[in-house]
Amino acid sequence: MVIKTLIKNLKKFASESLVTMTELVLPNDTNPLHNLMGGKMMHWMDIVSAISAQKHSNSVVVTASVDNVSFSSPIKLGNVVTLTAKVTRSFSTSMEVHIEVWAEDIPSGTKIKSNEAFFTFVAMDGNGNPKKVPELVPETEKEKNFYESAMRRRELRLVLAGRLKAQDATELRSLFKE
Repeated sequence: MVIKTLIKNLKKFASESLVTMTELVLPNDTNPLHNLMGGKMMHWMDIVSAISAQKHSNSVVVTASVDNVSFSSPIKLGNVVTLTAKVTRSFSTSMEVHIEVWAEDIPSGTKIKSNEAFFTFVAMDGNGNPKKVPELVPETEKEKNFYESAMRRRELRLVLAGRLKAQDATELRSLFKE
């Protein structure tokens, strides 16, 4: 039993981190045009993705970065919002999480994909220090594609944050080689 637990802590399947959260857009969540406020959307995205990262790391996590969040379609008052999050790759102490946001107008039967983003979290120990996280094992083709491209997204984040020199971003450079 101890060995099984040890192995489980070293590697985890992406599917083990899947989280689905559903919210109803209420008047207090909207702007004067009766659309969901962007800040509220990002708040929900942060919650669902943090839970996903916690499930993968078995620890408290902190948000390290948020990639581009674009709003493709407004989400209206009364819509049901479904957010799904899953860890796409883990590194030493951090994890990248992919989030999809769907809005559904139940009376009309319409459903649209409103948002998609990647958030990065760092696992923390009881003293507030970063701690190692289990390796992620992708299973499906989609999980494998996200896993493979995660290193390029990570390098881009680090370059933009000034924590990695562009010339040292080997994965990004490989995109531009002839």
